Amino acid sequence: MRIIAGEWRGRKLTAPKGDATRPTADRTRETLFSMLASRLGSFEDLAVADLFAGSGALGLEALSRGAGHCLFVENEGAALDTIRANIASLKARDRATVQAGSVMSLGPAKQPHDLILLDPPYGTGAGQVALDRMLRLGWIGEATWIALETAKDEDVAVKLLAIDAERKVGKAKLTLLRLET
Repeated sequence: MRIIAGEWRGRKLTAPKGDATRPTADRTRETLFSMLASRLGSFEDLAVADLFAGSGALGLEALSRGAGHCLFVENEGAALDTIRANIASLKARDRATVQAGSVMSLGPAKQPHDLILLDPPYGTGAGQVALDRMLRLGWIGEATWIALETAKDEDVAVKLLAIDAERKVGKAKLTLLRLET
């Protein structure tokens, strides 16, 4: 697993041992960030949340491309150790916060994030439940972009969020969402 583009392009990332997490494949991550770049233009100074973070690859990719800060949320111990090790190897501690615990236990946001990346376990619907909760707690604003990775056959529907784009890549489906206007 490697960083695709930006400041840390080509740098290797480690993945948690075992099967408790499923890191996003490089090709899928490259497709996702291409989709996001065409909509965002730049990642400069964005406030990012990487939820169900696993190895932290999605949030670290955003930081490599210029995001100002990323909150990594993960509840699995080995994955938390891996996220911290990846952040340390890239010397990104000043731009990263790691929060141990469930995405479902997040409290109210001080302000909406610019980009929310979710890669929950496939087939659980956890991403949609998390987004519903995050809407109620102020994590999502008018300018927020949301990227949700699911299994390619999963349907995505969250009240108040509109699907901007969907793309299937291998076993995954990438869905970009925004607040309905």
